[in-house]
Amino acid sequence: MKLTREEVLHIAELARLGLSESEVVRFQEQLSDILTYADRLQQVDLSHISPSARVQALQTVLRSDEVRPSFPRELILANAPQAAEGSFRVPPVLE
Repeated sequence: MKLTREEVLHIAELARLGLSESEVVRFQEQLSDILTYADRLQQVDLSHISPSARVQALQTVLRSDEVRPSFPRELILANAPQAAEGSFRVPPVLE
């Protein structure tokens, strides 16, 4: 797809870019090449490829979350410098 000079100037205006004449010519060529390549990609036949968001299969590396016996809360909080309402009490981070 070949971009016109006016289209390049319009894109530059939308992006709030001031372009010199040589930049307009250079960007016209470069943007045209990019759009031509994008057109070629659109024409690739992908009907034999299944759509996927990931290349590798998903697998979890975490253990399953299950309830197990633990220490009594009172025993744990007995080692805390400060405790309140069954939880550790810590100094405030924000004032």
